[in-house]
Amino acid sequence: MNINISKNKEELGKRAARFTAICLNDAISKNGEARLLLSTGQSQFETLKHLVKEDVDFSKVTMFHLDEYIGIDSTHKASFKKYLTDRFSSLVSLKESYLIDGIESIKIISEKFNEKDIDVALIGIGENCHIAFNDPPADFNTNDVFKIVTLDEKCRLQQVREGWFSALEEVPKQAISMSVKAIMRSRIIISAVPNSVKSDAVYHALNESVSANYPASVLKRHSNWNLFLDEASASKVVNFN
Repeated sequence: MNINISKNKEELGKRAARFTAICLNDAISKNGEARLLLSTGQSQFETLKHLVKEDVDFSKVTMFHLDEYIGIDSTHKASFKKYLTDRFSSLVSLKESYLIDGIESIKIISEKFNEKDIDVALIGIGENCHIAFNDPPADFNTNDVFKIVTLDEKCRLQQVREGWFSALEEVPKQAISMSVKAIMRSRIIISAVPNSVKSDAVYHALNESVSANYPASVLKRHSNWNLFLDEASASKVVNFN
């Protein structure tokens, strides 16, 4: 586990993007291509903003994404397909892009995902310590690439606070999520986790034993997990005074 702490979220985003670019370029150099797994949400804004500006031959990069709500259209502002199209895939020239587009898309994306390992995975951590939409208590055992999950209230409230929905009742109760085992198959995991609202989740991920009640804690078992924090998100694990 490698921990990198920045002064603020903008600096965090630059550092995480730079490291992601280095890892992608290394994979391209070794294999002639790279496979990238992306997460979404406010916490990824700065990282993706800087990543699209990095010197990477994205025509050799295949992108997958982690999760999607069930029951909202891809034009909805909360759609993760729309999020990644607007903030990433429309801004670079990818080799291929596999975005979840309803339950019927899971089979083909799973088959493509299983063809080769993911080289670099950007995996955020939610306020309830989730990774993807694996809310606590998370399923650490399924071998499926994707599963249908029921979102807990804390997760759904986070979506309202971030401005994706105007009220809790608008937030879908179910979603398609990449499984924990599938995420952990990635060669390199990079977690960009800014802002004080994530400080509790960071504390639990780092200090609790690996537990389904704190899903992000499982990342400590990964051989190449790189956690990017700012002073706000690190405030409960580091004393800056």
